[in-house]
Amino acid sequence: MHRILITVAAFMLPLTICTAALAGPDADRCIPAPASAGTESTATDTHATYPAVGAADPGATVKQTTYLPAPAVHPKVVFQINQAADALAILRFVTNYLVAEPAAKVVVVGYAGGVDFMLKGAMDAAGKPYADQLQKLAGQGVVFKACNNTLKARNLTADAVAPAATVVPGAVNEIIRLQTREGYAYFRH
Repeated sequence: MHRILITVAAFMLPLTICTAALAGPDADRCIPAPASAGTESTATDTHATYPAVGAADPGATVKQTTYLPAPAVHPKVVFQINQAADALAILRFVTNYLVAEPAAKVVVVGYAGGVDFMLKGAMDAAGKPYADQLQKLAGQGVVFKACNNTLKARNLTADAVAPAATVVPGAVNEIIRLQTREGYAYFRH
């Protein structure tokens, strides 16, 4: 029988996950393990057991807590922009963020007025082309995505978008997909 004691850090609650079927009095204190739980650590049988504090069964024991190292994960952030006036600020935020987190994966998703700086020939208030800034950040791995729904509403095609940006069917769907399917954190100015 393999049992892993996991302490949920946010609440400091011990939680026993059973990786083998249990019978008897211990069965009601276990929850089914996820399918992958058995593949993460098989060394839990070698840990010492200790009396369970406050357990209903005075003879109950628990295994020593095993702390597995967190996998090396690079931060992932999606920056949302929907107003043309925010373009310089978003580009500055992304640039500054990459100074602090150079290995981060960054996606900038624009819709409505937020696609304006991603269009070919777009210039900032000082008359500098946005394409230069987009290209520089794209060279650092930043991905720019423009909303096709916005382009269609303006009678534009993907050809209107600067080469450093790509077109996605819908910005809202893309932001939600990045958050829920790929684990991106969300930033909105």
